[in-house]
Amino acid sequence: MRLLLTACATTALVVAQPLTATAAEQAPVGGALMTTKPTVVAAGATPPAVQASAWVVADIDTGQVLAAKAPHAKLRPASTLKALTALVLLPRLKKTDQVTGTDADANIVGSKVGISPGLRYSVNLLFEGMFLASGNDAVHALCEHDDGGTAGTIQRMNAKAKDLGALDTTVTDPTGLDADGQYSSAYDLALFAQAGLGRPDFAKYAKTKFTNYPLTTKGTYQVANQNKLLFKYDGALGIKTGYTTLARNTFIGAARRDGHTLVVTMMNAPHGITEDASKLLSWTFKNYDKLSPVGSLVKPVAPPKEATGPADGQPQAAGPIPPSRRTTDKQLRTVNSFFVSTPVWFWAAPPVLLLGLFLKRPRRRRH
Repeated sequence: MRLLLTACATTALVVAQPLTATAAEQAPVGGALMTTKPTVVAAGATPPAVQASAWVVADIDTGQVLAAKAPHAKLRPASTLKALTALVLLPRLKKTDQVTGTDADANIVGSKVGISPGLRYSVNLLFEGMFLASGNDAVHALCEHDDGGTAGTIQRMNAKAKDLGALDTTVTDPTGLDADGQYSSAYDLALFAQAGLGRPDFAKYAKTKFTNYPLTTKGTYQVANQNKLLFKYDGALGIKTGYTTLARNTFIGAARRDGHTLVVTMMNAPHGITEDASKLLSWTFKNYDKLSPVGSLVKPVAPPKEATGPADGQPQAAGPIPPSRRTTDKQLRTVNSFFVSTPVWFWAAPPVLLLGLFLKRPRRRRH
């Protein structure tokens, strides 16, 4: 009887625990070497010295991280965060839609492409203004054109970051301006680049060198891409630069050579961002066959429902979760919830109630 009660009590304590894998949750995203430590991690060759506090070089096609420094350090992203903004807005907005500029667009703080109140701009042109000139006014116009406005975009950006595995990222301003609680990491920026280059429209905007914007009266003015890598590095694919007083220089760049597509991300750099990006890219291309991966870019938990197909030569997005796994996960969550919410005494009560069946009743004495 004691053995039965002990077994029941033990079972109650075990099933009452959440069915979680705590060890997996404690491991750094992307591998054990993907930490916040300010130490350069590379295997096979020594990378050149650069001035950024954190950086990552990764292969977009294979997802292998080939070298890194403080990849998960949470730092201010500045306008490199616009890569995530684009990932959220591109599938939701029709490129031919016309948007009328407002005073709120024109009066926004920070870098601007030159949105004028009352003038009409296509969504396509606004995306060009966001990518090339890092126009906060263009970002504001795009966000307000979408359902839910800026607040809705922020909510979707945070959700998108989680879907991509970018767990270091918290968004409070879609322009990337310094804001309380807004952070990202060099590792997360590499995830944004990988997801972005998987979209033909994102890739096109990222490498566009020039566009023209309308003047308030008549004519146009030329807008050049601020990512100087496009003009100075063979095979460059562009992507996004950033700068604020607190973030200092931040950078996402990519290039394709010899059948490999590499991305380099840098954060908290004092100056020389283009030169340092070129050094890291050239070093990686030169030593590619010698390098051993030090980590990996995690795959998204689910593909964006509204995303278009990937560009030629780009990696396919992760496929949907198989129905069998979805069913299993749902069942596990249901069982787990039931066990956790059920008090321990519930499992011990049946044995106690049945105790009388096992105990011998005392014989009545005859008087």
